[in-house]
Amino acid sequence: MSRLKILTEHIDKPEITGIEGYIKHGGYRAVEKALKKMQPDEVTEEVKKSGLRGRGGAGFPTGMKWSFIFKGNDKPRYLLCNADESEPGTFKDRLLMEKIPHLLIEGMIASSFALGVKTAYIYIRGEYMYILHILQKAIDEAYAKGYLGENILGTTYSLDLHVHPGGGAYICGEETALIESLEGKRGNPRIKPPFPAVEGLWGCPTIVNNVETICKVPFIINEGGETYANIGIGASTGTKLISACGNINKPGVYEIELGVPVEEFIYSDEYCGGIKGGKQLKALVPGGSSVPILPNRLITKTAKGEPRLMSYESLSDGGFPTGSMLGSGGFIVFDEDQCIVRNTWNFSRFYHHESCGQCSPCREGTGWMEKILHRMEYGHGRMEDIDLLWDVQRKIEGNTICPFGDASAWPVAAAIRHFRDEFEWHVLHPAEATRRNYGMGRSAEPIEQVTA
Repeated sequence: MSRLKILTEHIDKPEITGIEGYIKHGGYRAVEKALKKMQPDEVTEEVKKSGLRGRGGAGFPTGMKWSFIFKGNDKPRYLLCNADESEPGTFKDRLLMEKIPHLLIEGMIASSFALGVKTAYIYIRGEYMYILHILQKAIDEAYAKGYLGENILGTTYSLDLHVHPGGGAYICGEETALIESLEGKRGNPRIKPPFPAVEGLWGCPTIVNNVETICKVPFIINEGGETYANIGIGASTGTKLISACGNINKPGVYEIELGVPVEEFIYSDEYCGGIKGGKQLKALVPGGSSVPILPNRLITKTAKGEPRLMSYESLSDGGFPTGSMLGSGGFIVFDEDQCIVRNTWNFSRFYHHESCGQCSPCREGTGWMEKILHRMEYGHGRMEDIDLLWDVQRKIEGNTICPFGDASAWPVAAAIRHFRDEFEWHVLHPAEATRRNYGMGRSAEPIEQVTA
């Protein structure tokens, strides 16, 4: 079946990486249209009409976010592209930047024009240094063709675009930590308000958008916001990139129209191709490591018995007791042989390692969660550890100045909620638990030494 591809239609064509190939396939038409035929507010209105929601994980309406930018002073305004893609299981933005870098640059130009921005930045994670060079080459080509710099395409609009590498810290994906890092400081989140749209980079109005979000803007300008809004389902408009991995036959990045049934996404040959080895589906993390895990019974059907769809609303149906989140689109599938305790410990190791340490509940709590899970996984768990673990995650959630604390707590809470029997089994059968081969790299070295 032929599906609508907004971002990936030409992504496999080798010439699309260069500016001539990109223009040959219709590239930079949105910049021509926006700068020569539209006013900045008209571009924002089209994005509002489209219903586009931020693709970094939060799903906040992009056009509404743009309308918050403060225009009551003469300070410079900034657009920052969040390319600090660090969520375990999420690798979709990498595909866009590596294969079709001019799409991001075109989106940055059109978005900057709408926001009245004269200087914009792409903040890219440190581990993506090879992509930084791809982006820099594309930026140089755009300057040479007159799409960046002074008086773009003979208009009065000018824009400078820079790409800036981060230090590889997960917390720098949080918008205020990203701003701190870009200013040359330690990437600690700021207390909000003031929000970046009022006081962001160097105290100036700033908008931070994800790579995929910005890459959708050229289509919306070319085809109109209403056209985009008619794609998808309900308030989940348009398409979404999903990075699928785990125990599936066809891991990769897929562009789906929002509303596709989860069952179809997992089992159809067009997408994941079913569970590897013909095994049973055990659990799913649908939106990156920070969102709640779903057990088998809640993956293809909601608690109300309705088909579970790939949309913001359907995946969160029932709230956290029976739902999860679309999040960043990091789709991690677990078969019947996988150990939920071990997986939860792995995620907790990551969040303990990546906590900036600014808030006590997060700094101390992530470490305690890792230690408790480590001793359960390695045969030293106590039955009261399960309730202790639940208590620790409750003390983190909602008690930190940024969403990192919630991101570390939600996977632990969902694992206990849906797989408590598996935690109890680990306590009651310590020898068997340590001998099982879960196929998840038991020989992996810990990030840091943990005392049981």
